[in-house]
Amino acid sequence: MKIPQLNSNDFLTLADFSKKEIFDLFEFSAKLKRDVKKGKFSKILENKTLAMIFEKNSTRTRVSFETGMLQLGGHALFLSSSEIQLGRGETIADTARVLSRYNDGIMIRTFGHDKVEELAKWADIPVINGLSDSFHPCQALADYFTIYEREKDITSIKLTYIGDGNNVANSLLIGAAIIGCEIAIASPKGFEPEYSIVEKAYKIATQSNAKITITNNIDMAVDGADYLYTDVWVSMGQEKDSLKKRKAFAKYRIDNNLIKKTGKDAKVLHCLPAHRGEEITDEVMDGPNSIVFDEAENRLHCQKAIMCALMARK
Repeated sequence: MKIPQLNSNDFLTLADFSKKEIFDLFEFSAKLKRDVKKGKFSKILENKTLAMIFEKNSTRTRVSFETGMLQLGGHALFLSSSEIQLGRGETIADTARVLSRYNDGIMIRTFGHDKVEELAKWADIPVINGLSDSFHPCQALADYFTIYEREKDITSIKLTYIGDGNNVANSLLIGAAIIGCEIAIASPKGFEPEYSIVEKAYKIATQSNAKITITNNIDMAVDGADYLYTDVWVSMGQEKDSLKKRKAFAKYRIDNNLIKKTGKDAKVLHCLPAHRGEEITDEVMDGPNSIVFDEAENRLHCQKAIMCALMARK
């Protein structure tokens, strides 16, 4: 199977890609996953290096990118912002140009999305958004791939996201709009996804026939859902708002009663880490409806597909 061809040189947000490109990444992810299960590792990125800039701590992002590069025959370099000159005042532009002379790709996990965009502007090599405050495209690709594995037609499903209108919600929203499935997002008043991103999703949906619902009504959002999704109430860097958010989000929890309200045997996703007992209960996380750890594993396979598509280019 051929490596997917992407029109963009970078992977900053799913909005940069077509439905065909996303499905090509799904198919290539599936191939890479099958190969791993058989103990086969194609050295597609042999002798290539990925510079990984971390301004936010991580478990899944670091381990999946490092493991992925190793399986593809390459090498990943962990660069903490406290240990490189970017954390001491060197400009993003200078960092991008220097790393471009040493490496074949850059992954960044940071706060402001403007940093990701500036890095891509100045880098001569592909830049992958490992997470920003606005988007988490690698996670959303893995989420939809996890659903894609289970469905004959992913466009026929309804995904309901319960919780904060954060970077994950934004990326799921854009992803649904491109793929053409139905998505409902239920958030407390004042915590809905960013208006400009919702507006962009609605615009994309006019071409794909996706159905989008943004509401504060949990029962309406979950009715008929095939998949339920949640994330932590307090994202990294928002700890000062923790008491306020915990009060606002008290009812926005996935438990077995909420699954019953879907009227279906809905499967449950969570991007992790989970604060068990807050946004999701133990009985759901560890129960038969949970596909959370399949989803976590798929970060590895989808990110490998992304890196191949971007970094295997001559």
